[in-house]
Amino acid sequence: MTVFARLAGFAYRRRWLALTLWLTVLVGVWAAASVAGDDYREDYSLPGTESQQAADLLEEHDSRQAGDTVEIVLHDADGLDDPVVRQRVERALADVAGLPRVAGVSSPYDDAAAVSRDGTVGYATVVLDVPSEQMTRPDTERILDTARQARGDGLQVELGGDAARLLAEGEGGAAEGAGILAALVILVFMFGTIIAAGLPVITAVFAVGSTLGVIVLASHAFTIADYTPYVMMLVGLGVGIDYALLIFARYRTELVAGAPPERAAVAALDAAGRTVFFAGCTVIVALLGLVALGLGSLQGIALSVALTVLVTMLASLTLLPALLGVFGKRFARQFTARAARRAAKGRAPEGTAWRRVGTAVQRRPLAALLLAVTALGALAAPALGLRLGFADAGNDPAGSTSRKAYDLLSEGFGPGFNGPLVIVANGGEGGGGGGGAERAAAEASAVLGDTPGVAAATGPMPSEDGQVATVIAFPDSPPQDEATTDLVSALRDDVLPRLGARTGAEYLVGGATAAVQDYSDTVARRMPVFVAIVVGVSVLLLMAVFRSVLIPLKAALLNLLSIGAALGAVTLVFQEGAFGVEPGPIEAYLPVMMFAIVFGLSMDYEIFLVSRIHEEWERTRDHALAVREGLAHTGSVITAAGAIMIVVFGAFMLSPERMLQQFGFGMAVAIFVDAVVIRCLIVPAAMRLMGRHAWWLPAPLARVLPRVELERTSAPGTREREPVTR
Repeated sequence: MTVFARLAGFAYRRRWLALTLWLTVLVGVWAAASVAGDDYREDYSLPGTESQQAADLLEEHDSRQAGDTVEIVLHDADGLDDPVVRQRVERALADVAGLPRVAGVSSPYDDAAAVSRDGTVGYATVVLDVPSEQMTRPDTERILDTARQARGDGLQVELGGDAARLLAEGEGGAAEGAGILAALVILVFMFGTIIAAGLPVITAVFAVGSTLGVIVLASHAFTIADYTPYVMMLVGLGVGIDYALLIFARYRTELVAGAPPERAAVAALDAAGRTVFFAGCTVIVALLGLVALGLGSLQGIALSVALTVLVTMLASLTLLPALLGVFGKRFARQFTARAARRAAKGRAPEGTAWRRVGTAVQRRPLAALLLAVTALGALAAPALGLRLGFADAGNDPAGSTSRKAYDLLSEGFGPGFNGPLVIVANGGEGGGGGGGAERAAAEASAVLGDTPGVAAATGPMPSEDGQVATVIAFPDSPPQDEATTDLVSALRDDVLPRLGARTGAEYLVGGATAAVQDYSDTVARRMPVFVAIVVGVSVLLLMAVFRSVLIPLKAALLNLLSIGAALGAVTLVFQEGAFGVEPGPIEAYLPVMMFAIVFGLSMDYEIFLVSRIHEEWERTRDHALAVREGLAHTGSVITAAGAIMIVVFGAFMLSPERMLQQFGFGMAVAIFVDAVVIRCLIVPAAMRLMGRHAWWLPAPLARVLPRVELERTSAPGTREREPVTR
């Protein structure tokens, strides 16, 4: 008896103990989390990049440019120089200066550069005493409400800056609720009863809920971004329901075949539990591969989601058997009665439709393979033009104050005003302390003013100690435009190095716009190492499971194809603006996150399908029959599990967060491609074409690799019944 069977037997017999332990963990974790609260924070630092060096240099020398700010944007079609308007604005700004989190306020009436040439648009700079990511929504609302006291008689007041974007964010919850409801509907149709349909959902909710509480506590010790809980729910609910479904489907089949409830539970966990275990380990390995990227903002979310998958897997192996113990006798009556009614009506055996699909694919395997691969290749083509970045206020909802401020500043000062480049001059002739840095910055300002792509450049702004000085350069293109990216590259590779050779100063290009480019470049540069780690480990795991070389390689290539198709669809919709979506760059970390999660989840279906094919092959040595029967006995479960993941992930399209919309849409497309096109069409065709060679493993590898058995035998020389879904 395997460890999975022993674990299932213990949880089934001690069901109330298992349920009490899970409930105690859930309540205890959330009690502690409620007391401690969360401390989510983001870490976009990129040691070794030029933008990070610039930021560190400014912070070291106490430069004013090192602090975070928000802008109070003013607009009056009749001009801002009206005495009454000025009086109202200055009074409101004085009130803002006295608010918490505000270190200082500069008025547009004290700086001519803060008012547009036509005098209709201006801005006041509010210096914060904390980083933007530490600003709370109430603190930001207080600044906006206080500033808006000046409104009236045609004066419009908006708030811009990173902290202001908090006000554009909606509340979560609707997407998760919609996904769970849709999954529950699918499960009811599949199992026929609400109680049976509810067990996979309950298992997933317990697992995700417990992990969320742990992450809230862990946020005090580790850097975890504030969007991590949403991604955890997205993945945890999909994976949790999926894993529980695979086990529960096996359990139902054992009951229908006449097994007593406890034996059915043990048999289901002994077979399907192994599939869940190895599939979950693959997902965790893929997620931990993100650590190899060395990006602080991704390491926290990778570890959090990996923990979610681990707890979800444990819940499927312990909590679900306990729930089966509670409702086992009821399920035995319901499922056997339903099977008897089906037989009495003379319906075709379960899996007949999938046998027909398998037969059709096997008649023309090469044609089916080429057609499907060509279609997915066409869908993946837009990914070749994938442009990484981060959404800014220009992608916020049109009615939000941050979007209005963004548009007003673009209208009044040019499209590049929202994405300034911070040029840091360090050293120079005469030495940093003797004004060398300021003179070097002054020369940079003059050169930048004549550089193509630069709309304007400020004068030099020395730090408090005079060791460094900064110049703000405003591109003549928007922050997300490719022309701005080209400008940053030109400044770093050509313009500023030539100037530095003349002045003896070191010039660094920093600021948010340059940091986004550095982040995207870092992800792209480290992606091959990450992919090699994840694919390599997964291939070795599948070699051990299936004792084959071609099957793991085929799985890896097809997984890459499904990820490419998903990224192509995301690019088409969110970058190119298909279906009326606001166009913009794809979140820089989205491709690696999708790769890690989709690659791991794809192995779930791969192991489930191919293990059934392998069992038939071992029994009959008829490869065509093995492929056909493997599809017949798993097609329904794979499509149902895929449908549940699609609705759970697709529901996040309802989220107001652009990142979650991209992530949910991409995951839904990837799962559809993988569960429907690849597992039910391409895999049977490829397995038919490979024939007996599919199970070839060189003798040296066979001796080195451990032997992992996924197929359970009920007794020596007899084959176990395989689950048939209804």
